Amino acid sequence: MFPQDRSQLRQIFFDAWQKHINKQAMEPLEQLIAAIAEQHPEYHDTLNHRDEQLDKDYTPEMGQTNPFLHMAMHISIQEQLGTQRPTGIIELYQSLLAKIGDPHEVEHQMMECLGQMIWEAQRNNTMPNDETYLDCLRK
Repeated sequence: MFPQDRSQLRQIFFDAWQKHINKQAMEPLEQLIAAIAEQHPEYHDTLNHRDEQLDKDYTPEMGQTNPFLHMAMHISIQEQLGTQRPTGIIELYQSLLAKIGDPHEVEHQMMECLGQMIWEAQRNNTMPNDETYLDCLRK
């Protein structure tokens, strides 16, 4: 779905945002990206400065969240919900939504578990473990 090259991936975000700003027709993925970007006004400046941001590194030492990673995680969670994969994700999402009340905040909470699962898989050089992810969400 997404290219492996960081600059190409980011370009998709920049293009979707510009189409949104210019009220141009968009593909469904671009509409999703624009909707997520709209929910993050703190990223609008980043998306409006392609030349400065295209190859920018975001490291933990900088104390900033990588806006592209953050938005991509929103997309991942929305795709999980849309495809109902992993099994049980809808029920856990609905449970969290009943407790938290804000769908956007629920996704932010879910990102913690998603990020942990991905980090563990990379650290252990294994495939991401759905059960680890779901267990984290249950907690």
